[in-house]
Amino acid sequence: MGALTKGRYLSMTGLLLLVYCTVSVISKGGTGDAQPDTLPSAQGTLPHFIQEPEDAYIVKSNPIKLRCRAAPALQIFFKCNGEWVHQNEHFSQEYKDLNTGLKVREVMINVSRQQVEDFHGPEDYWCLCVAWSHLGTSKSRKATVRIAYLRKNFEQDPQGKEVPINGMIVLHCRPPEGVPVAEVEWLKNEEVLSSLTDDNIDTRADHNLIINEARLSDSGNYTCLASNIVAKRRSATATVIVFVNGGWSLWTEWSACNVPCGRGVQKRSRTCTNPAPLNGGAFCEGMSVQKITCNALCPIDGGWDEWSEWTVCSSQCERQRSRECNSPAPRHRGKMCEGNSEATENCTDGLCTQNRKLLHDVKPQSMDSSNDVALYSGLGAGIIAVAILVVAVMLYRKNHSEYGVDVIDSSALAGGFQSFNFKTTRQGNPLLLNSSMQPDLTVGRTYSTPLCFQDSTDKELFDPLPDIKVKVQSSFMVSLGVAERAEFHAKGPAETFPRDLSRDYCSTADRRKKGLLTLNGPFSTGKEQLRTTGVFGHPGGRLVVPNTGVSLLVPHGAVAENMSWEMYMVINQGEASVQTLEGCEILLGPEVTYGPSGLDLFCPVAMTIAHCAEVDAENWNIQLKRKTQDSKWEEVMSVEEESTSCYCLMDSTSCHLLLDQPGSYALVGEPLTQAAVKRLKLAVFGSMEAGSTSYSLRVYCVDDTPHAFQGVVAAEKSRGGQLLEEPKMLPFRANTFSLQVSIQDVPQFLWSIKPFTTCQEFSFPQVWCSNQQPLHCAFSLERYSPATAQLSCKISVRQVKGHEQILQVYTAVAETEKESVPFFMQTDCTITSQTGPKAFKIPLSIRQRICATFDTANAKGKDWQLLAQKLHLDRNLGYFAKQQSPSAVILSLWEARHQDTADLDSLASALEEIGKIHSKSSPKDQDEPESDFNHIQAGSLCGTGTLTKNQKTDDSAPEYTG
Repeated sequence: MGALTKGRYLSMTGLLLLVYCTVSVISKGGTGDAQPDTLPSAQGTLPHFIQEPEDAYIVKSNPIKLRCRAAPALQIFFKCNGEWVHQNEHFSQEYKDLNTGLKVREVMINVSRQQVEDFHGPEDYWCLCVAWSHLGTSKSRKATVRIAYLRKNFEQDPQGKEVPINGMIVLHCRPPEGVPVAEVEWLKNEEVLSSLTDDNIDTRADHNLIINEARLSDSGNYTCLASNIVAKRRSATATVIVFVNGGWSLWTEWSACNVPCGRGVQKRSRTCTNPAPLNGGAFCEGMSVQKITCNALCPIDGGWDEWSEWTVCSSQCERQRSRECNSPAPRHRGKMCEGNSEATENCTDGLCTQNRKLLHDVKPQSMDSSNDVALYSGLGAGIIAVAILVVAVMLYRKNHSEYGVDVIDSSALAGGFQSFNFKTTRQGNPLLLNSSMQPDLTVGRTYSTPLCFQDSTDKELFDPLPDIKVKVQSSFMVSLGVAERAEFHAKGPAETFPRDLSRDYCSTADRRKKGLLTLNGPFSTGKEQLRTTGVFGHPGGRLVVPNTGVSLLVPHGAVAENMSWEMYMVINQGEASVQTLEGCEILLGPEVTYGPSGLDLFCPVAMTIAHCAEVDAENWNIQLKRKTQDSKWEEVMSVEEESTSCYCLMDSTSCHLLLDQPGSYALVGEPLTQAAVKRLKLAVFGSMEAGSTSYSLRVYCVDDTPHAFQGVVAAEKSRGGQLLEEPKMLPFRANTFSLQVSIQDVPQFLWSIKPFTTCQEFSFPQVWCSNQQPLHCAFSLERYSPATAQLSCKISVRQVKGHEQILQVYTAVAETEKESVPFFMQTDCTITSQTGPKAFKIPLSIRQRICATFDTANAKGKDWQLLAQKLHLDRNLGYFAKQQSPSAVILSLWEARHQDTADLDSLASALEEIGKIHSKSSPKDQDEPESDFNHIQAGSLCGTGTLTKNQKTDDSAPEYTG
């Protein structure tokens, strides 16, 4: 209300003067007998305020009431902003205090919002009370009246945080401006927090929330709530995630040596469970498995010393001798010597005189003499028979010299296995593949060489190895069932693996590293390198070396925008030495180089290399090695151990690598037990020489990788050979036993085979240490009649005390047949480079959505670790955790692993399963996330990601069709 009118002001002043005068007269003229009613017992005191007006706030348009109470008081009036309030606006009442007997006066006024808004003074709207008594006046305190409000927007909202366990959490909050000042309280998951019930929580006067040591239970959604008498305001919700970084458990005890004898492996492990990573916490860094070599003491069986000298003949006509079991003595649970340690015999051949009498009569003596005569007669007849047989063989050689075979060791007739000398004739020898053994029309040359060959890149195709020995078995003796297949090496005392392997195999491997063995792939028909190149930019792409099982995936975004790199991939064909390979290590796949050396990428590339090992951690120690600048090989990682420098995923036939550094890489394996197996591919080719009745069968044994086999195919194409049977796989065990190749069921009335060549053999080191280079042997058959147009037989390839495969041959051999039978190829691929979206199975938009969904840490566990688990890539998670986008690297590895399959069903099924798990765990939030997963699964993967191939030409590239 505005100021009082002048008239009212004068009236009030007059009234107050009148009251004052009256009081003065009474006080001066009264006697003790007539005291005023207003001051019955407190004569001479000023008014005392029992209740003073209090500060008040006007809420919305509701007026407030100001009260004032005093005793003794004749009158009480309010004065607001220095002006008296009109008496009509006062509401007063009077009553007597029963305790003191004094009259108490109480006055009340209303103050409206309009009055406060109309006041424009230097300070807030205020009011006070003035009370009168017969002695004077008293004033109360000033009470301010303000309009209450609370603005909507917070000056500072709390921000979400990710805090490690036991860390400090500080959430800042500045409430909205308001009158009166808003009070702040904190809500966690819609429940009020109180520092009174939790000493770990501190809510200070500056409205911040402080949690001194974060606990897992402190994860949640926090809200700052500001309120005053007008309204309540809620801040934005801040999500706090308390994460736990993984910690290693204690190492387990070392396991027992995994072999009972010789060099083996001991392991110990630890798990990332102390604590396990939670809420997106970092995975443990380092190795989860450690391996060390161990040497178990092998049992040594006892061996007999030499017999001692015979003793002097005793009176009993006997003599003795003895021996001891000390060469060597049995040790480490070895067996005792078998047999007797003492021997006794008659020292007079049964003729002993005692007391001058014969112990045996003459009759037995005459019988023994007749037996000796028969023995000597038999020996003489045997010598004569051998001489006749030698003469017969020489006559046979003279009459059948066109076979080109010169038997220089007559012991072969007894069924043994010996080396052979081959001599070229003027007609030439079309039965062998070796170009160095073709006829020389000017000078007769004699070659001392085996029948089995190993290729070399620096000599003619299939040049013979100098250290291969072949044992040949007489087909005649086999047919009689007299001869047995003997081992190539003389058998020593029975020992337990890996001692045998260390002796027979490792020593050969070490010898070959000194000059005979090279770490390279199969031969090439020319000087051309197996090399492919491509230019890649930000969209990424794929490099492929056709028909080798080797490829390189460059992910999208690996190359910076507006940049491009010319990248290459080479399968090394040169003579890269393997002298740095240790012990019993062998090459399981081709040596591959990718570059250039200065390549700078934002994420790792995915390289795929085919291998020939039957993967089993108990039997193999497989390592990835990289060539250093000084051409030595260093270990990068073991495939069974975890590493943060690179990632290795072993499938049954391929190894998928995630690499950051360009260079030369090779997959190397070391057998740990005799059960270690590498796969061999077996193939038989045949060809008929023009103008000849001879037919050559060539049997190849090569490591089961596409790269090694395609080298054989290329060589046979150049020779016009025919693939007679689809290649087969043979598991070859590390049991130190050799590989035998034999021809069976040849129609003897239509075909003849060279003498002593029906069975041929490769020693164990030759096969085990082939290192991607093929071995082969040849069988030469000659038909009796040119009219013979069919050949049927069986080729048996078996490892002694191991597996066997049969190659069935049934082919036409007519000379007029010029076209070769189609080769069995791994793939008919001629594409070497793909760039952009057509190189990937997952469309870019879907890939980006998957990464955005799973790279973000989620308190409910829906992150990249779950994606890796559902895609069966959940080992070595520490490597993914290092990456800027773990989901993108996981998808690149999935792309490399499934490059030969055209469907995306496995990825779609994994995403669908994750969507179901998430919907079950959080039904409240089901609508939004679930729709996102459904879009990725059904709308994108299954509908638009189908990979098809154009069937019109062999050179057409795969492309995606909607």
